[in-house]
Amino acid sequence: MLLALLACAATRVDSPPGIDTSTETSTEPLVIHGADVVGLGITSIMIQDGVIVGIGGADTTAGIDVSGRYIVPAFIDSHVHLAYLPEAAAMAEGGVAGAVDLAAPLSFLAADHAPLRLLASGPMVTAVNGYPTESWGRDGYGLECADTGAAVAAVDQLLAAGAGVIKLPVTSAPQLGDEAMAAVVQRAHGHGVRVVSHALADDEAAAAAAAGVDALAHTPTSSLSEATLGAWAGRAVVSTLDAFGGSSTAVANLRSLRTAGASVLYGTDFGNSRDAGIASAELMLLMEAGLSGEEILAAGTTGPADYWGFDKLGRVAVGRDASFLVLDRDPRVDPLVLAEPAQVWIRGERVR
Repeated sequence: MLLALLACAATRVDSPPGIDTSTETSTEPLVIHGADVVGLGITSIMIQDGVIVGIGGADTTAGIDVSGRYIVPAFIDSHVHLAYLPEAAAMAEGGVAGAVDLAAPLSFLAADHAPLRLLASGPMVTAVNGYPTESWGRDGYGLECADTGAAVAAVDQLLAAGAGVIKLPVTSAPQLGDEAMAAVVQRAHGHGVRVVSHALADDEAAAAAAAGVDALAHTPTSSLSEATLGAWAGRAVVSTLDAFGGSSTAVANLRSLRTAGASVLYGTDFGNSRDAGIASAELMLLMEAGLSGEEILAAGTTGPADYWGFDKLGRVAVGRDASFLVLDRDPRVDPLVLAEPAQVWIRGERVR
């Protein structure tokens, strides 16, 4: 199959039906071979126009030989703030191909964030003078809502502007009431959009769950009750353990949330944290929380790709972006190698 693809390399692979693109040409295909593609074994990857167009069976006399190494998908960071620290290129060079931006001014939703694929919330839906409008997010990082109607209108405004996720802080007063929070979640879900909450204490995490929130933006930093842990079964939590100093309470909470049935998504709170790319400190804390190498890999690749709908990322597969890491060691055995890739490829371009 790959040899056939090589023979027709001058034809675009993404030509829309009914449109003649016979005069257009695409880039020559590139074969990367010899590595153990984790989950697929030792095989070759064919790339064309930034996309994986074939796996296995290619002529490996040409191309790039990475024998003895391992290939895994590039990571997805499920909690960043690129408006706060606009370092998309540095994130990509560090092994991150996609991210979920969880608070930025409204104008951020219209910006280009290449080379990253980005899902963004825009401003948080919050109370008048609520978090984060009186602290780090005073410059447009929150939409202040006086009542339920205003909160629902804020969701509509964000979705119209291009938001792909809604962030709803659950903190100390001033705080939206239970009715308003539930209405925000219902409105977002009606449009097929998930809701994430900043909720660090037990009562806050419990209130977020009661409102129907889908994911915790951080692992809570105060001890969680059994009832709260149970309420998060079947939902998701973004790790961000290092962003709060890697406290033993947060690490224990993540272990307990996972045991209770919550899905763990790798996230760093980049912007408030400063380590662009895959962060070794976060990986170490995930290991401390009991995740295996294979589970850590899933938390940064297949897990967030499926959860957030990044259909071009998360897997080394035909039709996906050619966004992957070339590693010197097996990350299932040594997860810390993820933070020190030998090569980083983003959409078919080697960026490291």
